Amino acid sequence: MADVRIIGAEHISLIDPMARALSGFEGEYFLFPGFCDVHVHLREPGFSYKETIATGTAAAKAGGYTAVCAMPNLDPVPDSPETLKRELDIIARDACVNVYPYGAITAGEKGERLSDMAGMAEHVCAFSDDGRGVQDAGMMRAAMETAKGLNKIIAAHCEVNELLRGGYIHDGAYARAHGHRGICSESEWRQIERDLSLADETGCKYHVCHISTKESVRLIRDAKRSGVNVTCETGPHYLLLDENDLREEGRFKMNPPLRGRDDREALIEGLCDGTVDMIATDHAPHSAEEKSRGLEKSAFGIVGLETAFPLLYTYLVKKGVVTLEKLVSLMAIAPRERFGLPFSGATAWDLDSEYTIDPAQFRSMGKATPFEGWRVRGKCLATL
Repeated sequence: MADVRIIGAEHISLIDPMARALSGFEGEYFLFPGFCDVHVHLREPGFSYKETIATGTAAAKAGGYTAVCAMPNLDPVPDSPETLKRELDIIARDACVNVYPYGAITAGEKGERLSDMAGMAEHVCAFSDDGRGVQDAGMMRAAMETAKGLNKIIAAHCEVNELLRGGYIHDGAYARAHGHRGICSESEWRQIERDLSLADETGCKYHVCHISTKESVRLIRDAKRSGVNVTCETGPHYLLLDENDLREEGRFKMNPPLRGRDDREALIEGLCDGTVDMIATDHAPHSAEEKSRGLEKSAFGIVGLETAFPLLYTYLVKKGVVTLEKLVSLMAIAPRERFGLPFSGATAWDLDSEYTIDPAQFRSMGKATPFEGWRVRGKCLATL
């Protein structure tokens, strides 16, 4: 007879059918609210050779997610009701979990003029130009003012283009030792600093995507204390890896890059003290060829939907860094509460099951992960 432990019961509407489904098993199993990832790239329309909504949501379901928010760097970019409809139609046809699309902040994500934010507002979870930082402060101020009037979040990929200088990994010891061009931490935190001031000025609901530096943590912590309406996310890879783990392989290349050990420690501290509000994977699949060109020439991005919970459970919860209840909140509850998304479904896990991460087993079309070969605990039994 199975012993079923439930965490977050008040957010699960499917306790009875899930418990019945587990009743025939022996051992202890855990039931959580379905996870929610506010930062995924499903690549469709426009880049279906990398991922499709069907394969991406199958990966999400296998990882315990019942909701994902799809980023707008697509072709066409969802910057109007007409272009957004292309994506919505595919979602309606092919998705096997709930998919909430982002609308672009600017037309074509070019940073030159605002998208039709009002026309899309009813159908999007938030607005973002993810993959590109909005360089012009006046444009970002206008976007925040518009989003405030629509009661929508601005979710920002923060990057100052003039500070990138052709870099592709962190500007740290590894880059210097191996002759690589680095991306400085200031390219991230400088734009966060600007945006926090604009969010304070406009009263906009502001969310910072995939923070990676200690300075970003400090700025957001201080802004929260001063009353700015800001939240942020980080990814499993920034919590578990740093530049000391880099290898000369494309599966270690993402944007922002893996930073220094002190940055990783600051992110964990921010996770524990509430500065970091949620964990998102930034699931960013590419073709095998695009990720086979080494650190310099491979495309930016790794996959993460199928590995996030086992990794975080094994290397944060089992090591006493955070509690299991805290991890479930970071992955299921806090994202929905901030983005105003409904709670949906549940996911059941065998936390004693131990195995090695093998990308060949992924449902995602993308296979690039820096965690290949890692031993983890936690097997998803079902997602409903």
